[in-house]
Amino acid sequence: MKKFFSSRRLVVAVIIAILTISVITVSSQAKQSQKEPSIPSRIISDITGWLSDVVSVPIGGVHNGFDSLGNLMNTYSENQKMSARVDELAQAKVQLQVLKAENKALKDQIEINTTLTDYSIVSASVISRSPVNWQSQLIINRGSNAGVQKGMPVMGSGGLIGRIAQVNTTSAKVELLSDNSQLTDRFAIRATNSDGQVVDGIITGFDQSKNEIVMADITSDVKLKKGDLVTTSGLGGVTPAGLYVGKVSSVEANDYGLSKKIYIKPSTDFNNIPVVSVAIPK
Repeated sequence: MKKFFSSRRLVVAVIIAILTISVITVSSQAKQSQKEPSIPSRIISDITGWLSDVVSVPIGGVHNGFDSLGNLMNTYSENQKMSARVDELAQAKVQLQVLKAENKALKDQIEINTTLTDYSIVSASVISRSPVNWQSQLIINRGSNAGVQKGMPVMGSGGLIGRIAQVNTTSAKVELLSDNSQLTDRFAIRATNSDGQVVDGIITGFDQSKNEIVMADITSDVKLKKGDLVTTSGLGGVTPAGLYVGKVSSVEANDYGLSKKIYIKPSTDFNNIPVVSVAIPK
């Protein structure tokens, strides 16, 4: 078995050890001495500095390379996330276009011109309500400067309460569903039973004794019961479809049995309306 150190390797190791001790000794003496270092000391220092540069440059390059690689990976990851987000937005845009097309097709099929998706909502506060006209009208703090126009539907906290009857610059008058003085320009509404069958009609009045909306002169054979939902139908083209009006309270036949009268419990308490929302076409 060969020895771990040959004689030649031993000599080389001894020389390296001597040189190392010499460098340390010379460097120590140079630091302690205030005189200029000797030529051998300067040569050794230069060689040592050169070797340090030779070693540090590759190490620094490797370190910088790792930093650059890390930054590149982070940039790639961020780009991947952004690309995925762009794809999601593009897909959402396509779905929105499809939904708009389907919505228009459905409107054309059932002959409805507008729905609530065609409107934006403007909130307003009730600033005046006369005791004399308590059941008929109220004044809100939004007018033409907010885009409010005559005939626009107005909703309370629960659902539809009336429409704009008069507009000023900073205020507007709301005609309530509980107003019995107006005989024209009534809302077109629709009652839907649990089987999906509908009964279309218009609001013909308000029963003050029952505090209920009345839809009269109904000749449809569709059966309605208490609790069936009532919304705007949108058939008049003036009011969007789908505004919640209330629930069926009772159905009564007229004296001759030729038509029916539907009583509707309103979605909102007309005696307590602090704030409203106006539906404005987009």
